[in-house]
Amino acid sequence: MNEPLASSTPDRASRIATMRAVALVCLFGLIGLCLYWELQGAPIRPNGSWLALKALPLCLPVAGMLKHRLPTYRWVSLLIWLYVIEGLVRATSDTGISRFYAWAETGLCIILFVACSVYIRLRLKN
Repeated sequence: MNEPLASSTPDRASRIATMRAVALVCLFGLIGLCLYWELQGAPIRPNGSWLALKALPLCLPVAGMLKHRLPTYRWVSLLIWLYVIEGLVRATSDTGISRFYAWAETGLCIILFVACSVYIRLRLKN
C-alpha cells in the first residue's frame, strides 16, 4: 500500500506522507464546503441549488489519491484551478456569508495545489 514510501529515506517518506495527508484533507474539505455552500450555507436559490453538482468532479480523484497514483495528483493540480477561478469570481461579486465561503474555497484550492505539487516533486525525486 505504501509503495512510494518503500524506496524513500525516512525523512522523504514522512514528507511524502504529510503532503498526501494535506492534499486529502483539503480535497475532502473542498468537497464538503462545495456541498454545504450550495445546499445549505448560502445557496444561489432557496432550498439549495444544482450548483452543488460542482462537487462531483472533486470526488473522481479520491480513489487515485488514496492509492498513491501520481497521474491523479498531476491532473488534480490542473483541475483545481477551475475552482480557484470560481472562488475568486464569487469572492469579488457575492455578498454576505457567500463571500466567506468563496475565500475559503480559494484558500483550500491553493493549499491543495501546493500539496499536490510538493507531493509530485518528492515522488519524482525517488
